[in-house]
Amino acid sequence: KLLFSSVNVSMWADKHTQTPDPVLAVNVLFCNTVSVGMVVPYEGQSFSALRSQCQDNGVLFEDPLFPPSDQSLFYNSNRLGQITWKRPKDLCIEPHLFVDGISAHDLHQGQLGNCWFVAACSSLASREALWQKVIPDWKDQEWDKEKPESYAGIFHFRFWRFGEWVDVVIDDRLPTVNDELVYCHSNDVNEFWSALVEKAYAKMYGCYEALDGGNTADALVDFTGGVSEPMDLVEIGLIEDKELLDELFDTVLKVHDRGGLISCSIRATSESDMEARLDCGLVKGHAYAVTDVRKVRLGHGLLAYFKSDKLNMIRLRNPWGQREWNGPWSDSSEEWLKVSKSEREKIGVTVQDDGEFWMTFDDFIANYTDMILCRLINTSYLSFHKTWEEAVIRGSWRQHDDPLHNRAGGCANNKYSFLQNPQYMFDVKKPEDEVLFCLQQKDRRATLRSGRGENLPIGFDIHRVELNRTYRMHAIQQKVGGSIYINSRSVFLRIDLKEGRYVVIPTTFEPGLEGDFLLRIFTDVAAGCKELTLDEPPQTCWSGMCGYPSLVTQVHVMNANGLIGKDSEEVSDPYVIIRCEGEKVRSPVHSSTRSPVFDIKGLFYRKKARQPISIEIYNHNTFVDSFLGQVTLPAEQGDFQQTLHLRDKGDHRDNDLPGTITVAIVSTTLLTNI
Repeated sequence: KLLFSSVNVSMWADKHTQTPDPVLAVNVLFCNTVSVGMVVPYEGQSFSALRSQCQDNGVLFEDPLFPPSDQSLFYNSNRLGQITWKRPKDLCIEPHLFVDGISAHDLHQGQLGNCWFVAACSSLASREALWQKVIPDWKDQEWDKEKPESYAGIFHFRFWRFGEWVDVVIDDRLPTVNDELVYCHSNDVNEFWSALVEKAYAKMYGCYEALDGGNTADALVDFTGGVSEPMDLVEIGLIEDKELLDELFDTVLKVHDRGGLISCSIRATSESDMEARLDCGLVKGHAYAVTDVRKVRLGHGLLAYFKSDKLNMIRLRNPWGQREWNGPWSDSSEEWLKVSKSEREKIGVTVQDDGEFWMTFDDFIANYTDMILCRLINTSYLSFHKTWEEAVIRGSWRQHDDPLHNRAGGCANNKYSFLQNPQYMFDVKKPEDEVLFCLQQKDRRATLRSGRGENLPIGFDIHRVELNRTYRMHAIQQKVGGSIYINSRSVFLRIDLKEGRYVVIPTTFEPGLEGDFLLRIFTDVAAGCKELTLDEPPQTCWSGMCGYPSLVTQVHVMNANGLIGKDSEEVSDPYVIIRCEGEKVRSPVHSSTRSPVFDIKGLFYRKKARQPISIEIYNHNTFVDSFLGQVTLPAEQGDFQQTLHLRDKGDHRDNDLPGTITVAIVSTTLLTNI
């Protein structure tokens, strides 16, 4: 039960040699995926109030919500025997949160299958701007031997949970056997930050046993508020494609350099495979933290600086603190003779069985099957790197007997109920944009004790819709992408979308399942994301006087051919306008073509069903756009596709212009049919 899927773990450095990067520090500081200012006390417990109360009464804090008993350890039954809860002062003479700072080497996994959590903690330790969010006012929380009376046996830590930072209060009583910590512990017997963070995390999940088996990606998101992208390194087929391999390394390097966290694992194909040690020293079914990614310079002396020979390298750490890679570029291998002593010192090469080791990126891909990149999405304009626009939507899947009000329709396999799910509209405002989606459900791990600990299989589909759609979809449109369906806490997708309007539909796999979700959409330009709640235009007090739509028509302008060439190269920059009852829909401009593929749709709720619809094509100019032709569509109900000759203004039969346009029409009197 060590690992369900591997996750992001990222940059680390030895606590004694780490040099801060001011540019990196600024960018991490302004990452602001979620405001740290909005902090919610877990179960209403206020750290400052509780600590003041204990100090005033001269007692050490005892947390009534997480008592020193088996219910805080197990949700099934005691598997460890006699446990004694002790405070750090009972385990050593001079306890501290940190000894000589904080480092990835501080953590060692205890008698719990939570390498996924330990790997994430190790990764967290390498990023000062990140761990100071999780461990707030750490100096104030540290033991003060000058003022022992100020110590109240209480700590607090913060985790990002479902869109907000949650402040979790704990006392310092820790489970022990024979005066040794049972679970996560540090190399130094006087250092307790890792054990205390683990206890706060266990409290949030209900008990320690709830951390037995999990997903590092979830922990990394909890520590950062970032988004995790899982990668199947086998499915990608990287070994055979050198160009794709180099592109992936550049991506991993960029995530690392911009403060992200990275983790990896070797997939176990059976229960007996879990924790199996391979001949190369690596362990299956086990989360490894990526602690460094860089191009290592080969050669010695000044000549090395004038040569371009660099090797793509990656450094990893086993949370067990031992069992390292023993292949090329392992700690004591002869390959390191190809690298100068100064370069080895610069990147922190050590010959110790500490669980940390280097390997080439080629060897990494050849041995590991899964990797997770946890990106810190930069939403601040005070940054040296790309800034994203973020839309955050909270929603829920809820059953209802009325199909128009049901919001638990299941995935697209359920064709009669799929479109009953929540729907969210957004716009892509660039010719093409990379869009990131992250769908997260409320974690059910904390309900393991009541037998409800399984997450729902969730996912989402993305449909390209009419440019002017403002009401819910009632018919399947053009699906352009979607996620996998999996019973993990979050699902991620990165996709390139062309300019237009889209609807994303988050769903459970099976219909009728209820739950809450958080949907985050990241675009380069603000997407104007909002939920589509109405099924059709609402009836108002003015409907009787002004009329109410009796017909809904979808106009799909597919393409045009043989348009007039307006510039010196006999081509144009055309765009199309659809007009209906005073409303218009305009396409983007298509550059340098006489045969544009417009592929745009408009949706019109029509009060004057007999009034025709016109489609006009123009050539975009710097000052005044020029007319290229138009067609008028019949007003009758029905579905058809036609290719029509363009006509001049006035639409007379004897004034045809060069070119044709192909359109498809769908009309219906039932306003909830499209």
